[in-house]
Amino acid sequence: MAAVLASGPGAVVSHRSAGALWRVRDTAAARVDVTVPRAQRSRAGLRVHRAVLPADEVTIRRGIPVTSAPRTLLDLATVILPRQLERAIEEAEALRLADPLSLSDLVARHDGRPGVPALRRVLDSWRVGATLTRSELEERFLAFLDARGLARPEVNAWVETAAGWFEVDCLWRPARVIVELDGYTRHGTRAAFERDRARDRALQAAGWRVIRVTWRQLHEQPRLVAAELQAVLMQLSPS
Repeated sequence: MAAVLASGPGAVVSHRSAGALWRVRDTAAARVDVTVPRAQRSRAGLRVHRAVLPADEVTIRRGIPVTSAPRTLLDLATVILPRQLERAIEEAEALRLADPLSLSDLVARHDGRPGVPALRRVLDSWRVGATLTRSELEERFLAFLDARGLARPEVNAWVETAAGWFEVDCLWRPARVIVELDGYTRHGTRAAFERDRARDRALQAAGWRVIRVTWRQLHEQPRLVAAELQAVLMQLSPS
């Protein structure tokens, strides 16, 4: 707050400092980042950025004027590495930092500005398979197995555990291996996260090996996923 007051009217915490305030990325920077509407020089303890921010890109957090969570991620995209940016976005999602202005809206608004290409690459990567239905995921996974000569599983099979019966996506019964195909629309909430973990514990206690696979993983790392799945099936299949 002292940094904002020292920077004059319209100043807000931004960039790395805003990331720390939103708890999406820690910073060890000695200076506080602030964005101001008029040209100023950086000075001891302050790193000053100049921008006229729309009203929906600023807010108040813990009593301190700060860039909104989406705008903070856009600003971070200009000063951190791509993998660090992806982790910051993941953290924002985990913290449920909802905002009326979405990241996609922000990218469209600021098309061509620094940080936008990096942010767009992360968003495009995350969209892979995001709209697939359960049946589409299953069909594509079966095609993935066929293309690599891996045995087809039972699909939408039922398994009994001490906690009750569970329907699983893909089941190799002799090897006691289960693959659950995780799509964001089915597993992207806190309740679903907790439910999935309880379900996995029950299945593992009953002697099943549970592997979770996303379509994004199949799309970006097909050889690795195939090799790992083949190794598990060969290892656990009865001789």
